[in-house]
Amino acid sequence: MQNTTTPNTKTTKYLSLVALSSILLACGGGGGTKPPSTTMSSTASIASSSSSVASSTAALTTLIKLNQIGYKPSAEKLAVIPAVAATTFTVTKTSDNSVVLTGNLSAAQTWAPAEESVKLADFSSITAVGEYTLTVAGIGKSASFKIATNAYDALNAGAIKAFYFNRASTALLETHAGVYKRAAGHPGTKVYIHKSAATVARPEGTIVSAPKGWYDAGDYNLYIVNSGISTYTLLAAYEHHANYFKTQNLNIPESADAVPDVLNEAMWNLEWMLAMQDPNDGGVYHKLTSKKFSGMVMPEADTSDRFMVQKATAATLDFAAVMAAASRIYAPYESTYPGLSTKMLKAAKSAYQWAKANPAIYYVQPSDISTGAYDDGDVKDEFAWAAAELYITTKDDTYYTDLKPATVTADVPAWAGVKSLGWISLAHNLSSLTSAADKALIKNRLDVLATTIVAKKTASAYGVPLVNSDFIWGSNSVALNQAMMLLAAYTLDNSKTDYLNAAQSLLDYVLGRNPTDFSYVTGFGVRTPQHIHHRPSDADGIAGSIPGFLAGGPNPGQQDKKDCSVPYPSNLPAKSYLDDTCSYASNEIAINWNAPLVYVSAALQVLTP
Repeated sequence: MQNTTTPNTKTTKYLSLVALSSILLACGGGGGTKPPSTTMSSTASIASSSSSVASSTAALTTLIKLNQIGYKPSAEKLAVIPAVAATTFTVTKTSDNSVVLTGNLSAAQTWAPAEESVKLADFSSITAVGEYTLTVAGIGKSASFKIATNAYDALNAGAIKAFYFNRASTALLETHAGVYKRAAGHPGTKVYIHKSAATVARPEGTIVSAPKGWYDAGDYNLYIVNSGISTYTLLAAYEHHANYFKTQNLNIPESADAVPDVLNEAMWNLEWMLAMQDPNDGGVYHKLTSKKFSGMVMPEADTSDRFMVQKATAATLDFAAVMAAASRIYAPYESTYPGLSTKMLKAAKSAYQWAKANPAIYYVQPSDISTGAYDDGDVKDEFAWAAAELYITTKDDTYYTDLKPATVTADVPAWAGVKSLGWISLAHNLSSLTSAADKALIKNRLDVLATTIVAKKTASAYGVPLVNSDFIWGSNSVALNQAMMLLAAYTLDNSKTDYLNAAQSLLDYVLGRNPTDFSYVTGFGVRTPQHIHHRPSDADGIAGSIPGFLAGGPNPGQQDKKDCSVPYPSNLPAKSYLDDTCSYASNEIAINWNAPLVYVSAALQVLTP
């Protein structure tokens, strides 16, 4: 696709956590193998800006890599050090420069994804709340870091607030969005049935209404398959750690009601998902989309016609799973959402029956549609997940039988691989399952997966359970989904602290303990992405990126290389990251990447002493 967008001429700035906190106070608080949302080429102005920023922020980019946000007092705390001659490290308190710890560095090892020889500094024994720096002879000081009891509260709030910033069909008012206010776009009240979705009851061209929902990624389209795992992960974060969210105030339009804000935010997308079900037969449309990606414009400037495209088995099962889970999670809020829990369960059952009657209708991209495909030719995992959620909510053993648990293993979830979402729901609800459930099997599935992930951490010179094959499109979500599975397993057995520590290391990786020295969450950390591939962040005229979004992360596939005038700094798996708007393969954002950030930051905040 040729570039038809306005070149990005934004200047770059770095937002510290302190600066971001002021934004949150003011505001209240392409995943997987999806095709690129644009092929926008960068301009020389970006390269010039990037060069000047690199020079002016040299002091912020240290050779000591650690979590730039900080740690809970009892968390495992590791830093990565280049393999210099020094054998010891020192941690000092910034308030008075007093030495609080002198420790030994580990032996040097090479981490294959970065081809770096490094040592580890373990300063876990420091538990006192405060601000610190770490020093190694021959390198100098690290960036300062904090130990705090509320270490991840602001991060969690920012990660959820990012979903608000990606809402469709509504204006973002200054009251809630601060400087990121914007006009309403994509009302969703005039959507055409595409020829691929036409039926007798709804022929091609029929106009239907499906407002609300979240923009999927850096583009302005909405996809049921990716909404499935994203919405579920927010719901699971609440279901697993409800008390954490009950007092959280994100300053979104619904904050004054009696419902926790994470559920209020999820509801914005759930209402759209409900409108994506054909009321005539229970099948669910795969996506609501324009025929091609828009330019890099604000939502109100994209006035292309929008279409509901093809019903498909995967989308219908994802819908069934999410609605079954939502039915039980929103049941206590009947006074705010009267009748909704019942409506959701009815919708879930209807979708499940449609899928059983149409078990192999796979999404095929129509010739006149070029937006994200999210096509999935294997729906065994979707059937298992939907059956698990319906079983938990209804207590009907028929669904447990449909799950075929003995044949379903556990792995790290992704939009096209969702079977493990059923396992973590079953694990959380163990005490309320019927006698049909094999509770030992449920626990074992998570335990085996967690043990496998921990083994990767043990073998890693960086102390993170990531290997070359984990560096794919959206690699940061691979890291966080591993952490989510570890934390679900740890919740079943709190004696297995290696699960908790491995999850901590994965969050540390995302927040700066990585070879690029980026904290990959916009606005959170010392060095954060300034030019994410995200239309509102690019077109709003405000320097830097809207805060709270997780960049996709290193991706040696570099599928956008031909479209970027700025070169990637490296081809190595863990270094193949480009902070440039052109880089949809490494620097786009997506709702299914932010969702595990919400889960993991909340779970570590709750589970770590």
